[in-house]
Amino acid sequence: MNFAFTEEQQALCEMARAFLTEHAGPAAARVAMESELGHDPKLWRRIASELGWAGAPLPEKYGGSGLGPVEVAALMERMGEALLCSPYLSTVCLAANAILLAGSDAQKSALLPGIAKGECIASLAGCDEFASATPSDADAVRWRSAGDGYRLSGVSRFVPDGHCADTLIVAAAHAEGERGDAGIALFVVTGEEEEEEVVKGLVRKPLPTMDATRRLAQIEFHDLPLAADAVLGDAHAGATDSAAHLERTLDLATVALAAEQVGGAQRCLDLAVAHAGERVQFGRTIGSFQALKHKMADMMVQVEAARSAVYYAACAAAENSRDLPRLASMAKAVASDAYRACAADALQIFGGAGFTWEYDIHLYFKRARSSAVLLGDATCHRERVARELGL
Repeated sequence: MNFAFTEEQQALCEMARAFLTEHAGPAAARVAMESELGHDPKLWRRIASELGWAGAPLPEKYGGSGLGPVEVAALMERMGEALLCSPYLSTVCLAANAILLAGSDAQKSALLPGIAKGECIASLAGCDEFASATPSDADAVRWRSAGDGYRLSGVSRFVPDGHCADTLIVAAAHAEGERGDAGIALFVVTGEEEEEEVVKGLVRKPLPTMDATRRLAQIEFHDLPLAADAVLGDAHAGATDSAAHLERTLDLATVALAAEQVGGAQRCLDLAVAHAGERVQFGRTIGSFQALKHKMADMMVQVEAARSAVYYAACAAAENSRDLPRLASMAKAVASDAYRACAADALQIFGGAGFTWEYDIHLYFKRARSSAVLLGDATCHRERVARELGL
């Protein structure tokens, strides 16, 4: 594998950093945090349609750019640096990948162009139990056949951007199935339905979170009726395929999230170095003290190790390697630890003032804490690596 960016990938990174430096960043995040949606719709539309980032991993026939996991990881790393508040992870990395992997040609043609243009915000619900090694309720969302269609019941927690998603891809287990992969199916739930019965069957509840830069919601399904064509693939014949599609979707999203964490960790290091070079104590800058030099050197080592793990996993995803599950979990575990450690160390370098509202470092600290548990924490992923190795 070649870990050096091509000229096109390097140009993409430079363009992304320049755009996000001008239009995103902590100042924009503070505004988005106070808004109802949790992101700026105009900025999202520019990112999706003008820059084409929403269609980055999608084939050209669906309005995408036909890029791969490495390019998505590069974009996510820059988004993490800028603390971008957007539904990119939920819409592109989760929902779009699920549709692309499990959907029929007709479903892809109907759903993916809207995502590529930024006209549709989507998310993946019901996967919280599958992304954890020790789920509290592995059968939280269940499906059953009902006449010519289906019914969904249960609760999905911690759905990114679930409060404003126009389309939800719902991972559910069969109502009479056993715990595990048997009976897993993916369903499309759109916000276009207006029948009273459907509205009553779907309840969205925004969740209060420590990290206001990424909105999460609880989605409740109260015997929600769905048409026969709402299932991605075949709920009966394709149960095993649906489980595999869900696993790969989560692996791709995990790599993307890990890349975002690397970007955040890098920004924490940059902020700490800049502050240490300006802050004066005892007649000299605090960056000249050996203890802080060592701390920042350790931060750099953690960032570089996490970056290597992330792009190794992204390259494996691009090559459809069978090692992707193991490498995705390795990347998420290392990136989670690196981001949390760098954010905490940077906060110490800033001192007590670092956690005050006026400083930006506390926003990265909170994002680091929330990202560490999203799509599975480091312990969960290390256990998965151990299983993949046969331990």
